[in-house]
Amino acid sequence: MKKKDYLLSWVVSTICVFVVFLEISEAHGATPDDSPVRLILRCDDIGMTHAINAAIRRVIESELPVSTSVMFVCPWYQEAVDILKTHPEVSVGIHLTLNAEWKNFRWGPVVGVCAAPSLVDSCGYFFPSRASFEENHPAIDEIEKELRAQIERGLGSGLKIDYVDYHMSTAVSKPEYRNLVEKIATEYRLGISRYFGEVDAPGIYALSPSVKPDSLVEIVKRLPADQMNLLVFHIGLENTELDAMIDLNSFGLPNMSRHRNSELNALMSADLRNILETGKYRLMTYRDVIREVGLANMKSPE
Repeated sequence: MKKKDYLLSWVVSTICVFVVFLEISEAHGATPDDSPVRLILRCDDIGMTHAINAAIRRVIESELPVSTSVMFVCPWYQEAVDILKTHPEVSVGIHLTLNAEWKNFRWGPVVGVCAAPSLVDSCGYFFPSRASFEENHPAIDEIEKELRAQIERGLGSGLKIDYVDYHMSTAVSKPEYRNLVEKIATEYRLGISRYFGEVDAPGIYALSPSVKPDSLVEIVKRLPADQMNLLVFHIGLENTELDAMIDLNSFGLPNMSRHRNSELNALMSADLRNILETGKYRLMTYRDVIREVGLANMKSPE
């Protein structure tokens, strides 16, 4: 073959391969320069109060794909279960809880005070902060007993449970606690939030309520496509129930009711929906993530 013919044949072959590659990519909804931004929206504290349950109902009924983390230790978890049973498409997680941080609204262990005395204060409630929890030298076997009880309550509720995460990060605040969570999640074949390579995007929790909706849109616009992005929300309705709640932690926000209502408004805003519906984003739930990545490929972020 002449050199000229050889070069022509090589060019044609290369073009054909590239065309086939483009056709395959387009068939899967992407091109080499058009990878969608993967985004997980996780709503925490579901089941804590009626106002929070009402907020998640609005989000779910808007058909926005979200992962919902339920506090099965809290008084209103049964209402949350009733809501979620009517929406089996929603990915549900267990918000492992070892703190009760609200003045005049406290809760204690599922296993009872007598079964976990090192986890509670003199009134039988969880401690309000990580520091106060650890200062009481909690027994690791009591922590395990309580976390298992919360998971068993979740699994026994009739909901499909996909994953666990951790309220105020207390359940993973020490290596021995984290090892325990990993062991239990593996045993129950549950995913663990942040164990699939997710990267936390800048949140809107501490921002002024007046700027949360616009700020969320700008955050989403800037999310990179080369990673799995996680945004965590604390939603609720601004009403007298949440107005009365005061965080006992020094980092707690005043006007918490207004903050949570603003996070709900941010999630429900038309501007956010318009951005998400451009085709540049792929909204994923933890059910999707577990299906695609696999429980066997979980890896501790520590």
